[in-house]
Amino acid sequence: GQLIFMDAGTNRARIGVPTGTTTLSLSGSNSLTGDIVITADGEVTMPTQPAFSAKVNSDQANVAVGSDVTVVFGAEIYDVGSNFASNTFTAPVTGKYQLSFMIYVQAIDSAATYVQMQIKTSNRSYFIIFDPDVGQDIVYYTFPLSILADMDANDTAKVEYVQSGGSAQTDINGNSYFTGFLAC
Repeated sequence: GQLIFMDAGTNRARIGVPTGTTTLSLSGSNSLTGDIVITADGEVTMPTQPAFSAKVNSDQANVAVGSDVTVVFGAEIYDVGSNFASNTFTAPVTGKYQLSFMIYVQAIDSAATYVQMQIKTSNRSYFIIFDPDVGQDIVYYTFPLSILADMDANDTAKVEYVQSGGSAQTDINGNSYFTGFLAC
């Protein structure tokens, strides 16, 4: 059984668990696993909270110049809620989503005016920009970006590579990742 207490002095409700129970599970359905689980030590987990991690499965070679090129994520590491497909995350509910990428690129042409990596959502783009004019082609470079994005239900997010000028010689390495989760 569950014990529910109401503290009239503070107007706060307390939910207790019977002696010997190590976790409290709260669920919006008849699920036995719980949508929110609180351990006896106070750790809180939400096993059904939307979250994903995707990885570039094989190198994306000689990425085109002069357009927004979607990064191809060929492997899902996990996808809680099945909201990631075809290189795109689709928000299942309105909220704030923590989105991050780490994109490893090779052979950036020093003649490029700029190189930009971006998370493009339905509402806006979040980007990191780089001027590769360092006197020689860049052998390898890692673009990291993390953003808390406001997304409505069914808004989408994807990662894109943009290069202005130079040759199409840059490769997106297979050790690149795109991750995200519903934060609040």
